[in-house]
Amino acid sequence: MLKQQINHHRHPLARTMRRLEQGHLTIGFIGGSITDARPRHNWPEPVIAWMVERYPHVRITVENAAIGATGSDLAVFRAKRDLINRGCDLVFVEYAVNDAGEPSNKRMRSREGLVRMLLDSDCDVLFAYTFSQDMYEVMIEDGIPDTIKEMEQLAEHYGIGSIWMGLHALNEVQRGKLRWEEWLPDGLHPTSRGSFTYAESVIAFLQKEWGRSEESEWIIRRKSALIKPLDPDNWDRVHEIPFQQVKTEGPWVVRRWPYYEWIDQVLETAAVGAKLSFTFEGRGIVLGFDFGKTSAEFRYRIDEGEWKTESRERPDWLGDDGWYRVSFLGDHLDSQPHLFELEVIHGNRNGCKGTNFRLAKIGIIQISR
Repeated sequence: MLKQQINHHRHPLARTMRRLEQGHLTIGFIGGSITDARPRHNWPEPVIAWMVERYPHVRITVENAAIGATGSDLAVFRAKRDLINRGCDLVFVEYAVNDAGEPSNKRMRSREGLVRMLLDSDCDVLFAYTFSQDMYEVMIEDGIPDTIKEMEQLAEHYGIGSIWMGLHALNEVQRGKLRWEEWLPDGLHPTSRGSFTYAESVIAFLQKEWGRSEESEWIIRRKSALIKPLDPDNWDRVHEIPFQQVKTEGPWVVRRWPYYEWIDQVLETAAVGAKLSFTFEGRGIVLGFDFGKTSAEFRYRIDEGEWKTESRERPDWLGDDGWYRVSFLGDHLDSQPHLFELEVIHGNRNGCKGTNFRLAKIGIIQISR
């Protein structure tokens, strides 16, 4: 049996308890493919079923905003539209796996920005940590993977409860109650049985949580003002530039996008050499794409500086399109106005087999509060 703690109860879920008493609760989920609703068997499903059974007189609304192969860098720009504006009372955040490959300072800034947005909207927040095969060697020696250790730093700072679902499942394997192939046949994505095991730890957390006090002085203070951030350069202030403010050169079109529910519109071209530009005030840029093997690459520059070329990998599992992929172009600029310029290129490497350029989001990182 591994000795690390699975559940950390910190400050009470005050808003959640109030909503249960009032007879209506909206639960949000955000994360990657392990949380995505589309497989229809991931861990949120048994958690929701348990909630509905336990509270038959409460109208429960579910807003599952998780998207496979995405991280907290995109979530920061989606939080308002897909969670906050939909009235979420309780939000589960699952990014221990999908953020693991990002630089530490980047993932800490994007995660903290997401947390501060949710807390500022008066949401209750819980962290959920799943598992990937590359965590095994650290965890089997009773260690904590860096990606989870860093989320625990945020959890301690902001008083956020956390549930280490991956550790619970690994313990079940060690007890002989769960076969590995029943849990993670590919080392990452759980089967229905594996998802149910993940959900067991969440349900155990919630059962204990309901027995705790409904309110605390700390919770009351948090509603009026957020505590100081761990990183003053976190991404708690972001905005988007609408396509109407983008100047284009070449054959471009703005399309309502019917192929992906999380994307409203794309700015699209298939012409090599097509260009776009826009001005902005902020310290960084995140571009979001409907990306696939037929997607073009691009080069860009800021303030007429040196041109930089994107050359993105295209994994074997990737289709011709359908991956809501982010390009992070830095967050180190000063607060003066900037000019951004981009040119579409073929990118005849890394499995690129097309010139489709489908820009779904222009996100700007501002100076933090």
